[in-house]
Amino acid sequence: MDEENPQEENPSEEGPLRVLKWDLGLFEHITRGFRFPREWDARYPGQNQTAADALPGYITLFEDFFLQGNFRLPATEFMAHILHYYGLHISKMSPPGMVRVRHFDFLCRSHDIEPTVERFRVFYQLIRNMGFYSFGNRASAKKILLNHL
Repeated sequence: MDEENPQEENPSEEGPLRVLKWDLGLFEHITRGFRFPREWDARYPGQNQTAADALPGYITLFEDFFLQGNFRLPATEFMAHILHYYGLHISKMSPPGMVRVRHFDFLCRSHDIEPTVERFRVFYQLIRNMGFYSFGNRASAKKILLNHL
């Protein structure tokens, strides 16, 4: 870190943001398939844009949110609680982080358990990579398997 500015991040730790590599056909499939209303004005990223290059008033959402994380708009209340607790904007969440949140949400609901931030924090901790946030396994969380026969 810079001695004069301790808040400045070390760029060698973060690395540059990767250029978005959406396919136009996939973008159209997602916006139509997930029924994005026209008034949302979803935009395909321009050539050489990164996730940080969204136009003013727009946010970046990754294809993996939808295709691998089973994310849908509008977001669930649990997702809103997670974002609020950690003080994150959804555009700062990485696709693997989204997958973990949605997976936890589904697992809880499939067992008739209300997903809460407190329960989520038992298993996961916030991590940061390349300027985006995700959730890693909390080392102290015991791995268990229950057989309900």
